[in-house]
Amino acid sequence: MTKKTHGLGRGLDSLFPGMEDSGLNIQEISIGELDPNPDQPRQTFNDETISQLADSIRDQGVLQPLLVVPSGNGRYRIVAGERRFRAGRAAGLDTLPCIVKDLDVIRQMEIALIENLQREDLNPMEAAKGINALMKQCGYTQEKVSARLGKSRPAVANLLRLLTLPPEVTDMVRDGLISAGHARVLAGVKGADEQIRLARKAADEGLSVRQLEQMAASVRVKPAVKRKKVPLPAELGELQEKIRQKTGLKSALTGSISKGRIVLQYNSREELERLNDMLDQIGEQ
Repeated sequence: MTKKTHGLGRGLDSLFPGMEDSGLNIQEISIGELDPNPDQPRQTFNDETISQLADSIRDQGVLQPLLVVPSGNGRYRIVAGERRFRAGRAAGLDTLPCIVKDLDVIRQMEIALIENLQREDLNPMEAAKGINALMKQCGYTQEKVSARLGKSRPAVANLLRLLTLPPEVTDMVRDGLISAGHARVLAGVKGADEQIRLARKAADEGLSVRQLEQMAASVRVKPAVKRKKVPLPAELGELQEKIRQKTGLKSALTGSISKGRIVLQYNSREELERLNDMLDQIGEQ
């Protein structure tokens, strides 16, 4: 059951420029007819903040309407405002103020992501996944999605880099154990094991982003230890040269008088056939 009221909530004009003058109506829609958006970028909702918002709604009402789209059979899908939906339900409301619009899937994704990013408390991993999903769904480049979301390209690129981190590290970002700044530093570290080690250290010791940067900069891949080339004994050196002269092939002889290895290197089929002929001649003797 819906009923119409007039007015416009705060903030939606930023999602729909010129909306304030459009004369759109706000409808009071039964909470039972509203469904959360399964593609909502925000995957975690803090129970304490929802409770606080519910207290505010009991005191002042819902100051900003939800944005919804018809989903058939008299039901509506929430595009923007799921926190208000959850808080309104917790506050015991029967209806919520909503603006109903027909929007395609791509526009719904854009608006849901923009609305969450504007609040600036969206989990960095949720923001990164939302942007990545939008780029895949729409075929957007980083430049295009930056323009659509009103964010700089470096900011978008930094968020997307977080998706390269191993699950343990992304979980730590999601849970607030380390910040997005820490995660950006870790994204530049080679190797998942090293990323996890540094992430745990940052969380356990409360390292600042700067401290983590210094620690990451000190991580160096140990250069391979070059074995000192031991010269061949004189008699083996002479044998190696004799093999080269007799076969016409480059030879490498390693080891000692009692044990070692001889390697012959050929660079063409002709050289291989010549070696085969030489071995045949030796066998006939």
